[in-house]
Amino acid sequence: MGGRPILTQMPKVGHSLDRRTARDVIAEKLMVLIATNMLHPGDEIPGERELAQVLHVSRETVRGAIQSLAARGIVEVSQGSRTRVANVDLGNLTVTIATPNAIDAYDLEAVHAARLHIELKVVGDAAERIDAETLGKLESLLEAQRLGGSDSMRFLICDREFHLAIYRTCGNALLSDFVTDLYTYMMNHRRIAMSRPGAIDASYEDHAEIVAALRRRDRDAVVAAFRHHLTRIYETTRELLAEVGQGSEETKIETAR
Repeated sequence: MGGRPILTQMPKVGHSLDRRTARDVIAEKLMVLIATNMLHPGDEIPGERELAQVLHVSRETVRGAIQSLAARGIVEVSQGSRTRVANVDLGNLTVTIATPNAIDAYDLEAVHAARLHIELKVVGDAAERIDAETLGKLESLLEAQRLGGSDSMRFLICDREFHLAIYRTCGNALLSDFVTDLYTYMMNHRRIAMSRPGAIDASYEDHAEIVAALRRRDRDAVVAAFRHHLTRIYETTRELLAEVGQGSEETKIETAR
């Protein structure tokens, strides 16, 4: 992996990383969080110290990234208060290969089947290739998740970095990018699901089991832990989509009356 921190690496999609600063990379990461509905218009962005810890960069880099986004009208910075996401639409932003809207056009069953088919291969390969530096990042992210308490938005910011750190260890950049796009599926619903009682604790336990298996470099255990985790995501998303659908039908009935 070299000396470059894994959490500041971004896929080489249509441009060279050599021409981009760390500030540019972090600004793009924050834009992706907005584009995938992990951060909504009006949301307060976590503080510089917290983002620096999760993204494994200096506070100065985070500050520069936020100033860059503010200059472009993507976030709003007010004296004496937290930075907030502006009322912007970044749905056409390419996350890695596709846009978030492109992924959301597929149904849940198709996306879940694709994740089981491809993601389990990716994380299995990662189990055999993972290095001490990446394990250290995952341990740090676990601690950040633990300290985040019941804040679903902050948990999901850590969750994204956790998953991507593992994906990028697989040794195949294209597969890593593809499963990253799959990860963004229905993120708005994921945020709602993670706000429910017990959801964060359950996901944290899944992550701790995954890290323990990665530490042993046990491919079968990593794949089993990820399969359990993906099934949990699938089931909670399915339940939420069913509730949304039921609510829509009830609204139609009330309107008809």
